[in-house]
Amino acid sequence: MNNRDPFVYKTRDYGKTWKAITGGIPRGMLSYAHCVREDPVRRGLLYLGTENALYVSFDDGENWQPLQSNLPHAPVYWIVIQESFNDLVVATYGRGFWILDDLTPLQQMTKSVLDANAYLFAPRPAYRFRGAAVPFSQSDDPTAGQNPPYGASINYYLKAAPKSEVKIRIEDAEGKTVRTFTGSKNAGLNRISWDLQGEPSKEIRLRTSPAYAPEIRVGPEGWRPAPGAGRISLLLPPGTYAVKLTVDGQEVSQPLVVRKDPHSSGSEADIKAQMEMLTDLRKDLESAAEMVNQIEIIRSQLDSVRSLLASGAASQPIKTAADDLDQKLIEVEDNLIQRKLTGSGQDGVRWPTKLIGKINYLAGGLSSSDFGPTTQQREVHAQFKEQLAALRKRLDEVMSKQFRAFNELLRELGIQNIITRTQ
Repeated sequence: MNNRDPFVYKTRDYGKTWKAITGGIPRGMLSYAHCVREDPVRRGLLYLGTENALYVSFDDGENWQPLQSNLPHAPVYWIVIQESFNDLVVATYGRGFWILDDLTPLQQMTKSVLDANAYLFAPRPAYRFRGAAVPFSQSDDPTAGQNPPYGASINYYLKAAPKSEVKIRIEDAEGKTVRTFTGSKNAGLNRISWDLQGEPSKEIRLRTSPAYAPEIRVGPEGWRPAPGAGRISLLLPPGTYAVKLTVDGQEVSQPLVVRKDPHSSGSEADIKAQMEMLTDLRKDLESAAEMVNQIEIIRSQLDSVRSLLASGAASQPIKTAADDLDQKLIEVEDNLIQRKLTGSGQDGVRWPTKLIGKINYLAGGLSSSDFGPTTQQREVHAQFKEQLAALRKRLDEVMSKQFRAFNELLRELGIQNIITRTQ
């Protein structure tokens, strides 16, 4: 009566004899056991819920250790291992649930893993889920919860904190690097998530003020983001990828399978056609971003040259040439981005979208499902490519004529040339 010690037993002869397996569980008023479960993947891996904690055993109950993580010290009344996704689901007091996502590290943890300086666990398959409906919740809904990060769970073990950065590289089936990360470097288990997307496209860095808004200046880095001209990252197709972990010169690798959303009616051929066009759109966006960055670097230097010139007839030819070159560059830039956008207020709906914004919009619509491009999308893409090629030609002409002539004028006057470096 009123004995609150943990009572957990194991039998090897179908109940004829029993052995207590509670080593490592502290005795106390709240240490009595509610539920014990065996892992469906690894034999001898057990989970135990008591009145105030969750425990794990790697040796069939001979020794237990806390598996608390961020779980509050609440009664653990029931435990279920969700076998499709390999998650540990815990029911606590009342209507509370706690889920430990991805049990892979625990299932693969062995003495050889603990002895290794760095170990990359074989990741579970990742699903390329597509949104089916907008999540709905009532304004007075008392429930609260947090979903796991989207994509692939990458787990690795470090025997000690490394001296250098932890680098993680994702490669496709052809060995091409599609994404790189800097991981955490904590001794013990570490986990990061890959959102199944490739590297983002080149960032546009504006180095001049918006048209008609000279009060908005660049930041301390010398540039400001381009409103309405975001970067795109492509959701990569289903297939087999390689995860490569580099720690202090040591590299380890594991395969990762990315599966198609089972609820999606798009075929593998649809996704392939979609990816081909999206990849082409990303290249167009990169080309357009490089053009804007080149123009902005030159225009910011023209502003500096004009501000340093003394007033008078002697400097007038340089000012005139600078103004002429600046105007030629603006004529190209105005077709690529909306220079009037400030990123505040409602200016996004006051001014028309330019080519980069249109390319982004087309890519967003095409990537919203698992279907291939429509005839209309292909036609619009072809129009955008023609416009981009025409703007590239115009910029090349400006660079070969006005820009070259302006630099020659600066050299004649002993002034340093303007450069065309891009980030």
